[in-house]
Order: sequence, then C-alpha cells, then structure tokens
Amino acid sequence: MSAGIAPVRRFGQGAIATPANFVTIARLIFAIPLLILIYDRGAEWATVGGWFVLSITDGLDGFLARRDGTTRSGAFLDPLADKCLVLGGFGVLVARGDVWWLPVALIAGREVAVSVMRSLGARRGLSLPARKLGKLKTVVQLLAVGAVLLPWTADAHGLQVAILWFAVALTLASAADLFLHLTPVSTTEKAEVTAP
Repeated sequence: MSAGIAPVRRFGQGAIATPANFVTIARLIFAIPLLILIYDRGAEWATVGGWFVLSITDGLDGFLARRDGTTRSGAFLDPLADKCLVLGGFGVLVARGDVWWLPVALIAGREVAVSVMRSLGARRGLSLPARKLGKLKTVVQLLAVGAVLLPWTADAHGLQVAILWFAVALTLASAADLFLHLTPVSTTEKAEVTAP
C-alpha cells in the first residue's frame, strides 16, 4: 500500500451529523452549566478543570473535521462555539468583578466586527480564510480566562492582566490580518472552516 494515499472523506460538505459537530454542540451545551459554576464559585479546581476540558475540545473537533472532511455546518458551529465559550467566560469574570470590562469590550467588539465583515464579504464574493493568528488568539483568550480560574494564579493579578492584554493585542492583530487577506470566494472554498 502506498504511503501517499490521501485520507478518505467520510462526510460531504452538507453533512450535519458528524463526530466533529457532536463535539462542538456538546461544548456549547456544557458551557452553560460551567459558566454558572464559574459565576458562583470563581477560582477553584472544579471550574478550571471544566474550563480546560471544554477548551481542548476545540482542538478535538478540529482534528475530527480534518480527518472526516470539513462541512458547512461545522464551519458555522465551530467559530460560534469558540465565541460563546470565550465571551461567556470573560463576561462572567467581568460580572464577578475579577477582570476589567475594557479589554473584554475590545475582544467582544473585534468578534462582532469580524462576524459582520464575514457576512458582508460573503454577499460580495469575498471570504476571510482561516489564519493561524486567529487560532493563536483563541488559545491565548482561553488561557487568559484560565489564569483567573486557576487557584495557583488566582491572586497573581499582574500575571492575569498581562495575559489578558496580550490576548487583546492578538485579538486586534488577528482582525487586521483577516481584513488584509480578503480573497475572492471560489466554488471549492465556500465551505472551508474559517478561523474564529
């Protein structure tokens, strides 16, 4: 058997019931009780453990999508789940008074701006293709929330603030990077998974 054989695509572009989508939907569902727990208890091992588990599912559904084939539903659901988890986590921390509202507002503003740009761009035949900086900023955003929840760093406010503002910088830089790489949509690109 040749080592160069490409993996078999198990699902078409229009598929909905895929393993990757099940993981993504589970992340959305379990985010709700976790956010309630974070609001109630703040920094403790149960909350940071739940945050870690939901965070790594982003990599898991991405792996499954690459293995089985990307879908239009996955391209919509995965960034949605990322935004709900990240903005939900930051929102709860702001509500608790654990973090300042301004950096969270900048992150939220970026997400809204990119979503609007994607929608308008799609109508005009433009796409915002996946960028590595977009995935990196999501990882750092998740770390920023995790740093507040981790009991070991719960009182390290300087470290928390540094990670948070680094996340803001990456968030804004990734938005600029996306806007600089607007490309015409081809028939094969319409259902590609995009960076959150």
